Amino acid sequence: MIRDNQSLFNKFHVVLDALTIIVSYALAWYIKFRSGLFPVAIWYLPLDVYMRALLYAVPGYLILYYIFQLYTAKRVQGRRLEAWHILQANTIGLMGFILVLYLIKENNFSRQMLFVFYCLNMFFAIFLRNVIRLILRRMRSNGYNQKAVLMVGYSRAAEQYIDRVVLNPSWGYTIRGILANNVERGTEYKGIKVIGTTEDLSLILPENNLDEIVITLGLSEYYQLEKIVAMCEKSGVHTKFIPDYNNIIPTKPYTEDLMGLPVVNIRRVPLSNGLNALIKRSIDIFGALFALVLFSPVMLTVAIIIKVTSPGPLIFNQERIGKQNKPFYMYKFRSMVVQDEASEKKQWTTKNDSRVTPIGKFIRKTSIDEMPQFINVLKGDMSLIGPRPERPQFVDKFKEEIPRYMVKHQVRPGLTGWAQVNGFRGDTSIRGRIECDLYYIENWTIGLDIKILILTFVKGFINKNAY
Repeated sequence: MIRDNQSLFNKFHVVLDALTIIVSYALAWYIKFRSGLFPVAIWYLPLDVYMRALLYAVPGYLILYYIFQLYTAKRVQGRRLEAWHILQANTIGLMGFILVLYLIKENNFSRQMLFVFYCLNMFFAIFLRNVIRLILRRMRSNGYNQKAVLMVGYSRAAEQYIDRVVLNPSWGYTIRGILANNVERGTEYKGIKVIGTTEDLSLILPENNLDEIVITLGLSEYYQLEKIVAMCEKSGVHTKFIPDYNNIIPTKPYTEDLMGLPVVNIRRVPLSNGLNALIKRSIDIFGALFALVLFSPVMLTVAIIIKVTSPGPLIFNQERIGKQNKPFYMYKFRSMVVQDEASEKKQWTTKNDSRVTPIGKFIRKTSIDEMPQFINVLKGDMSLIGPRPERPQFVDKFKEEIPRYMVKHQVRPGLTGWAQVNGFRGDTSIRGRIECDLYYIENWTIGLDIKILILTFVKGFINKNAY
């Protein structure tokens, strides 16, 4: 059975991790005190003192690995997520190690050696796990180490699950068939057949050697869910539930415990948390002030050129829709000839638009025209990072045409965002842009903001779609 193999495999992983910790620690000691790469004091703690610390370090790190779910099944877990968990566990382990040394007043224990150990242990742990992952995936692709799966219910969720299993043979899932009431026996989808009804589950469970049951009932069949779950749990077979409303509920739903009643929020918005919002707002204020000082020579030069080459106001105010659907006026350097409000609202700017001034073409291509929006950030209308705001008439149009379009207004709009660094700038797909905006809203972290900021600089401010 796969479950027995998984238990054995977890024990193997624990032993391998323990050996990796010991080898990394010993190698770190050698690099620090014997390799000549680091200066060594005339007197230092003997080797046996350092080795005794392993009696506490090894179980401590293994506990951290367990806490960070490094011993759970990883058939479908990404390599980057596993590496991130290893990084988190080792970082906390290093901090804990140093804290213990401080509390016991052991000042002679080399912190440099601990840092070398930290780097080596992470490298070896990630490297070895990726080697094992590669070996297992090749085995599964060749038909070994398979997990027998029975699906209950035929729905969109069932088809989407089969799509992914067929596309990824390295996961090692063998789908034995589907039990469904809403389609005829023998109905087939990508080689997987409907072999009976949900009533047959009570007969199949005792007779088949199954590793998992995947419940993929359609929305109209949820009345059967309690009965089916009860049968599955009675059999002892591991059971998963894939809801048929995944187009409504996000992949990582935000759940709450209301005195024992589970509450699933339709949309997880990390920035609805007061502390997260405060941190982001503080970064926005500091960043906008810094940017205004840094780019002030560029802004002054552009302002002079605009004033000299084209009659009209220096700054162009345009109404946009911001957080909580509230309108605000977004500032830009004027890049077009002066026109009445009705003409300006008629259309987006197109290629070779006659309304754009010579300096306007340059500042639009280089995004310099957006720099006055640092003032919007200071005022609280905008953020440095977030979904780009749109004009009211287009908001009214898109909210009727694009599902979940209005979700973007749950956070402050930004000067740049996840959509922009992924190529959705200017005259590009609105649907693609919204998908990126929703991903940002649901997965916001300070790290993601920093990543977007770096990508904005790396990929440049030149926008080929800005006319």
